[in-house]
Amino acid sequence: MDHWTSYLSALAERNQPQAALAALQAITEETVGTLLFTVMTHDRAKVMSRRLYSSNPDAYPAGGYKPLRPTLFSRTALEERRPFSALTIEGIAEVFSDHEMIRSLGCESCCNIPVVIGDEVAGTINLLHRKGYYDAERVAAAMAIRPYAVPAFLLAALHERATA
Repeated sequence: MDHWTSYLSALAERNQPQAALAALQAITEETVGTLLFTVMTHDRAKVMSRRLYSSNPDAYPAGGYKPLRPTLFSRTALEERRPFSALTIEGIAEVFSDHEMIRSLGCESCCNIPVVIGDEVAGTINLLHRKGYYDAERVAAAMAIRPYAVPAFLLAALHERATA
């Protein structure tokens, strides 16, 4: 399937950035696989993160801010701009305080992909799946979806400015 054709159609929809993020989720599910898909922005100056999108809004609703803590995740994804992954719930628990919620959703593996725009990490694509799922091959596949994420993050920034 031609992902760009369907993605460009989503970019042309009115409901932005939600339409673009939903299309990004669909591409990710098809190419990488995910049980939970979220997208976060990270404001390093304010040391805060905000969820833009969630495939499970009951467990992880969009909106609101949370403190950005210094962890292996923040160092790897936000400072070093490399993907962060953990293959077990124990690895997730070392960096994410909501590990019990993650496990309750049947997830024990994570993959967090930094999205860099204009020499800044605009945010991350966050994937959760069963234990051991995000091996090196799947992390590489997740990194390959970043070009689809850039327009969605830019639309989110435009939307935020327009509604501020």
